[in-house]
Amino acid sequence: MPIAKKESAGKQETVAEVMTLLKESPAVILTEYRGLTVPQTNDLRKALNPSGSSYSVVKNTLFKRAAEEASIASNEALEAALSGPTAIVFAEKDAVASSKAVLDYITANRNTPLKVKGALVSGKFYDAKGVEALSKVPPREVLISQMLGSFNAPITGFVTTLNGIIANFVYTLQAVADKKQAEAGS
Repeated sequence: MPIAKKESAGKQETVAEVMTLLKESPAVILTEYRGLTVPQTNDLRKALNPSGSSYSVVKNTLFKRAAEEASIASNEALEAALSGPTAIVFAEKDAVASSKAVLDYITANRNTPLKVKGALVSGKFYDAKGVEALSKVPPREVLISQMLGSFNAPITGFVTTLNGIIANFVYTLQAVADKKQAEAGS
């Protein structure tokens, strides 16, 4: 009977932590960090802070195990993205803000070796172009105000129409009153 390898407590803790972050994060952006210096990594973390994101290097095997435990279906594209050195951006608040922060960092630092491999958004994998498209979506607050404006537009139009009808009715009554007064005065 072969002796089973016991997994170290550190690895189990990492898998549990990554699994929790996977369940709680609206998006997880996979990046290739090969060639990124420590100061560049610190700058990236500072750039991600306002969006409520964290940046961590996680072993691919541990990430796969955590994804499996979090009931995230693996596919070929995800497997391909998890080859080579991978660092992960956990979007803890807003997927759009996090993807925008990563791509803004890459754009601002043209010589950075950081590359987006893909992202898991609500359990579905998107490639680098999908992450770029996600970053171009307006912020959540703008979308909410646009939606509320759309809800408000028909009501505003209806009120304006009713106001016009009432005003025309008042003008008509005033014209009738003026006409009667002119007839009575003559």
